[in-house]
Amino acid sequence: MNSTRTRILTAIVMPVLLFLTACGVNSIPTAEENAKAKWADVQSQYQRRADLVPNLVSTVRAAAAQERNVLREVTEARASATRITVTPEQLTDPNAMRAFSEAQGRLTLSLQRLQEAYPELHTNQNYVTLMSQLEGTENRITVARRDYNQAVQDYNTTIRTFPAVIGARVIYGSQPMQPFQAEENAQHAPTVDFGNGQ
Repeated sequence: MNSTRTRILTAIVMPVLLFLTACGVNSIPTAEENAKAKWADVQSQYQRRADLVPNLVSTVRAAAAQERNVLREVTEARASATRITVTPEQLTDPNAMRAFSEAQGRLTLSLQRLQEAYPELHTNQNYVTLMSQLEGTENRITVARRDYNQAVQDYNTTIRTFPAVIGARVIYGSQPMQPFQAEENAQHAPTVDFGNGQ
């Protein structure tokens, strides 16, 4: 009797288990969670860009301002030194000699500061680094969006194909996910503003 009951129970349970396996009971949530994880990757890349770009721009601005100051000081000291001259008649005038010496000293100090700062003058390299980081960031976002769209396509295909469509509608009530779509103005490149009118 037990043996017959086991056979009947097996005959009922096995087709039900086979049916449930065939209707995507596991594949539907797996595909859905994969798409959600890929969307989280997209958001993570946007957050990375939001955190990184302002810091990079600030670094470039600060380096450029520091370099501008050093070069401005050298230019002003040079102009001052060339404005003050000593004629042969003034060689005996202590005030003229002192003014000339001070102007030349300012130029010497400015040139020394330029020499000391020269290894640190990296504005061009900072711009190159910024551009490289911007390109890399945009590439990461593009890859993350592409991966998300692929995961959405896989999910949407899973819930619309037989036999998983049965589980998707009956068990989960699954709805298609929306792929990433660019905004209408996405054809226009964003502007990076260094605050110097360029």
